[in-house]
Formats: sequence, C-alpha cells, structure tokens
Amino acid sequence: MTEQQPKPTRILVVDTSALTREILSRILRDELNDTEVEGAASGQEALEKLATQKFDLVTTALLLSDMDGLALSHSIRDSKSHHYTPVIIVSGDADSRLLREGFEAGVTDYFDKSNGYKAFGTFIKAFIQRNSGLSGHILFVEDSPTSAAVMCKMLEKHGLTYIHTKSADEAFKLLQAQRDNPNEVRHYDLLITDFYTIGNMTGGDLLHAIRAKFHFSQQELPVLVLTGADDHNTQLEVFHAGGNDFVAKPIVEEILLARVRALLLIKHQYDALKEQTEAMRWVAVTDSLTGVRSRRYLVDNGEAYLGATENQPVAAMIIDIDHFKNINDTLGHITGDHVLAALGKALNHVFPEDMVVRFGGEEFCVLARHCDTDTMLRRAEILRREIEQYKPADVNVTVSIGVTNTEAHPGLHISDFLMLADKGLYLAKETGRNRVCISDSQGQRLSPLHDNPLTP
Repeated sequence: MTEQQPKPTRILVVDTSALTREILSRILRDELNDTEVEGAASGQEALEKLATQKFDLVTTALLLSDMDGLALSHSIRDSKSHHYTPVIIVSGDADSRLLREGFEAGVTDYFDKSNGYKAFGTFIKAFIQRNSGLSGHILFVEDSPTSAAVMCKMLEKHGLTYIHTKSADEAFKLLQAQRDNPNEVRHYDLLITDFYTIGNMTGGDLLHAIRAKFHFSQQELPVLVLTGADDHNTQLEVFHAGGNDFVAKPIVEEILLARVRALLLIKHQYDALKEQTEAMRWVAVTDSLTGVRSRRYLVDNGEAYLGATENQPVAAMIIDIDHFKNINDTLGHITGDHVLAALGKALNHVFPEDMVVRFGGEEFCVLARHCDTDTMLRRAEILRREIEQYKPADVNVTVSIGVTNTEAHPGLHISDFLMLADKGLYLAKETGRNRVCISDSQGQRLSPLHDNPLTP
C-alpha cells in the first residue's frame, strides 16, 4: 500500500506592476490556508516558471509588458503540465473582447478589479471552493503493476492524493476502518476500482459491500469503476451494483480526469451540505444567550445519555442562581442576561465533556458522565465556591445546587432522575441558599463537604 501526502495549493500571480503583485499575493496568503504564492512580472517569466514548477491556479492581468493575458492563457492551455490549470484574468476592463475571446483562449474566469482588492481574496476563495473537484483523497484498487503505475502517474500529475492497494480485500479493510472509526482515520473522497477479480474479492464484491454492508451512499463515497468491457450489460451491472460512473480501458487521461472531477465535486457538495446541516442542528439545540444546550436537546438526548453503559456512573446537578429576580429588578434585565451568559460560559468551561443545559430561566442542568458520588459532591462544591468568587458581569452571585447520582438511583427515567436532583435544590434553597444538597439513599441532605476545606 502506498500513500501520497497532500501538498499546499500553489498560485502564480502574473502582473507587470510589482506593487499589484505584492498586494494580490498578500491577500491570497491572508485569505487562504496552506497556500504558496509566487509572482511573475511578465508573460515570459510566467511561462518559464510554469515549465519548471507545478501551480494549481494562475491569475494574470489582461495587459502585460510583453504579451496579452489571453495569449498567456492560450500558451498555458497548450502546455502539457498545466493544460487543466485554471486561469483567472484580473482586469478593470472586462470588455466584450474578453468575454468573446476568453473561452477560445482557455480563460476559466475573470475578476473585475474595479470591485477593489479586498474583494479579490473572497473571489479566489469562492472560486477554489466551486472548482475544488480535483482535490481529494482517493482509494485506488488495481492489481496490475503496469496499469497501477500509469494511473498513479495521472493522479500525481493532477495533484491528487491517494492510497493504492493491490487487492479489493485490503480496500475492504480500509473502508471498514473508516466506517467503524470515523473520527480516527482519514476519509476517502473517491474509490477507483476495477470491476473484476482483484484478489479474493472482485471490484463488484467490494462495490456491493460499500453500498449494502457499509451503507455508504453514492454521495458519501462515489465510486468510479474501471472496466475493459465496453458493452451495455457490463455498464448496467456497474450501475446496479451502486457505481457512480465508469471508464473503459485503455484509459484516456482527459476522460478519466473529467469523470474524477465530476465525482469529487459530488463528494465535496455532500460534505459541505453535511457540515451545514450539522451546524444548523447545533444552532437549533443551543441556547443563544448562554451558549449551553437548550432544554430541547436534553429532552431529545438526555434519556440515552443517562442510560448509556459507557457513561456510568452519571451525576446530575441542577444549578439555580440565588435571588436572580432581585438582579433583574435592581440592575436591569440586560445585566441579568450578562450574568446568565457568563455563567453559561463558565459551565461549558468546567464541564467540557459533559451535557450542560439551560434548564429554564436562571436554572442550569449538568449531566456528568463517569462521575461517582464523591466526585460529584466535590465538583459541585468547587463550582459553588468558584462562582461565589467569580462575580460574573461584575455582580455578586451565589448559586444553590441539587445533586444526585446513578450509584444511589440506578435505572430511573430521566425525568424521575432529575426530579431527585431538583429535590436537593429545593432543600438547598429552603435552608439558606449558596449550598449543595444531595439526594441519595438517605433522602435529601446538605453536602458533607459544605464547611470542609477542599484539599487538592
């Protein structure tokens, strides 16, 4: 198995003006991560650099000291090493000639300089996102050393990263690891495989496993099938097995790259949509004022969190800000909101691995995993004392806390479990506030740590 590591994006900025080159280059470095930028003062200098170095994007002025920007673009299209490299014209004079002759010259896009230099970085970033079809991590399965060498050379030529395996069995194990440990292994954006025998499994077997066993959709993991049979029956078999597309052997580079680009764009769009959906989901279940989870999140996830074997023992804390109505009445609701926001931030900091929820009004709830009774009492007491010293929003604040634990009350429904913690909170408020009270097998009582020093 061989793997090629990702390389930084390399951009060539061509402009006769040294100042313009410097401004554009600085903007690109500031706006884009993992990017190398080089400049060229003329078309000839640009062509010399393109002949000896690999660039992923070229921007050029329309008017250069020695040639026209369209002529430079045409020369780039005629080169073997940069035939597919995007070319962007940067000009304040995007006239009809550019629009009329740009396609023939191979211009990919143009930026109107009259929009200002600040817009340039945003434009390039958006362009790269829209045209990122040839960036991705590929799993390539091929048992023929000769065919593999040809394909790997094509992938490397176009800056694609890949892992090459000689058998479908090995690819199966890599994809199984991706499915079973999604947060620990690098994901593949595209699978390229022969359809016939590659080891004990065929490419068709592998494709069936991806769709039927691993349940990777055609958007989550596109598959490009290589086949030597160009008949309709084989093509139908590829599609029925869950393949996205196919390329007939012998491989034609232009056709292969067009297929790869289209499938990688599908994968990038899937990832972008998934990320957006996840972001929207978190927004929907996050309390906008405090930054902790909303009560809706607790309703949807609390029961599973409480019952999960891997979380045991689970502690519950219900935290109430003492005399919060007085804060609102005397200092105003804006100050009250600042207190709530500061407390939410503090709770997220103290319980980063646990479920922190705004329970309602000035009440917060924490479900803490792997937290036995002694640990629960200690953490609650530390929290109470720190808040007393914290002065959120420069306001003297104390809290009352009710706690319980699955060690004393196993197997309860989430509502019954939290009711026990709430009984502890009620006792804390009844007996003077600014204290921690526990609900355990003995009933409700003051925390034994209340007046004790907390040693490290």
